[in-house]
Amino acid sequence: MHDTSSETTSKVPEVTLLFWIIKIAATTLGETGGDALSMSLHLGYLVSTAIFATLFALMVVAQIKAKRFHPVLYWTTIVATTTVGTTMADYVTRSLGIGYTGGSTVLLILLLTSLAVWYWAMGTVSMNSVRTAKAEYFYWVTIMFSQTLGTALGDWVADTKGMGYGGAAIIFGSLLALTAIAYFWTKISHTVLFWIAFILTRPLGAVLGDLLDKPRSHGGLELSRFAASGALILLIASLIAVFRQRPARAAAH
Repeated sequence: MHDTSSETTSKVPEVTLLFWIIKIAATTLGETGGDALSMSLHLGYLVSTAIFATLFALMVVAQIKAKRFHPVLYWTTIVATTTVGTTMADYVTRSLGIGYTGGSTVLLILLLTSLAVWYWAMGTVSMNSVRTAKAEYFYWVTIMFSQTLGTALGDWVADTKGMGYGGAAIIFGSLLALTAIAYFWTKISHTVLFWIAFILTRPLGAVLGDLLDKPRSHGGLELSRFAASGALILLIASLIAVFRQRPARAAAH
């Protein structure tokens, strides 16, 4: 008999257009917010990572202990993953001296390992199956690695490949559009396409954040990191307040 004693109602949102809009805004906030602590306040990547990792851990515990889906709690936890992903990626690629290529490779291996272990333990990595505490732990660890990898990929394309922040945004935005086309017009697994899209929104948000706050001499608009972060928080809060989000439906068996 299937044991349902540890099952809960879904505490992650249904994947809709609104989900992706908020996700991109949250990843952009992760870049400006992470840079605000590590660069503007001069705390450095390691200290900033420790601060955001602590926040991330606290938010994950709160999310898992919650009895139902709370949009504010969920998206606050997502923002925590994007901020820790920003500073962690910067620490790995810059402070450890392995560069964007080395950092992206290490983080890709960690992400794929997380997905593989999750699939081995649960039999699926579908977002709609995140209904137990065990699945939630896998879900949030995987998301954290995907956010970190996405930051490294964004910096790699914008800086190392010389595309600039605007050019990199076009590249990742186009890849995201192609993923959406594949979702609606091909038979590729929707779960696979979800994670591809989830990863791609992070470098898109990273380069958009850099476009907002980096110096004009580096191709940015040189806006205040704190002002940009405040505007993004207001945007996300408004979207959550105005538009109703439903919890994800159960995955088909």
